[in-house]
Amino acid sequence: MFYGKSGKVESNFVRRGAKVIDMEPPHTSESVVPSPSATDVACSSLMAVEDEVAAMTLTVKWSRKEYIVRVCGYDSVAELKRGICELTNVLPKRQKLLYPKLANKFGDDSLMLSQFNLKPSIKMTMIGTVEDDIIIDQLDLHEIVDDFELGQVEIVDVQDKDVNKQKLRRRISQYKIKHRNPCREGKKLLVLDIDYTLFDHRSPAESPLELMRPYLHEFLSFVYAEYDIII
Repeated sequence: MFYGKSGKVESNFVRRGAKVIDMEPPHTSESVVPSPSATDVACSSLMAVEDEVAAMTLTVKWSRKEYIVRVCGYDSVAELKRGICELTNVLPKRQKLLYPKLANKFGDDSLMLSQFNLKPSIKMTMIGTVEDDIIIDQLDLHEIVDDFELGQVEIVDVQDKDVNKQKLRRRISQYKIKHRNPCREGKKLLVLDIDYTLFDHRSPAESPLELMRPYLHEFLSFVYAEYDIII
């Protein structure tokens, strides 16, 4: 308050002509809600991004078993394959990952999983073979041989190599054969491999039906008339 020209006590108002100006800010019982700051907006955006790259649980089906792999959006395809390798012993270069409409992308190891439209918990199929089950043909070996030792080099057929014999013995002792149909008397046995034979696992196809070789069913039906088949 102050004393005006009249000598009377007046309130905190300044009189200017016909106008009365309040010199004090208005008092209100309601709290003022501040507008969101740039920091708040950035934090909200960061939380949204974190939700997108949150941890995911992937179920990988391989060799009639299911394996659980935990990854996040920041992981790359290469890191996913390394995680699968730790569980299955199938090297990343041998893996073919099948997931609807995304099989082509899984061929690029540099891509991050956050770039895919993956659900938090998904199931995918992996096609591949562990190294112990792969028999390397002598023609595929690129061995450096000393010219002075050419007369001493002994060429051994692939089926007679000791390392391949050991792999076969180990595989035979561990593998359990499932009979789909009984063996027929007098029929010879035809053994077919999956990789490179029935399926082309390096193909960019997105489903097992697209991976199989052309006329596969016709071929199997034709040879089954004369042979029992094992895969």
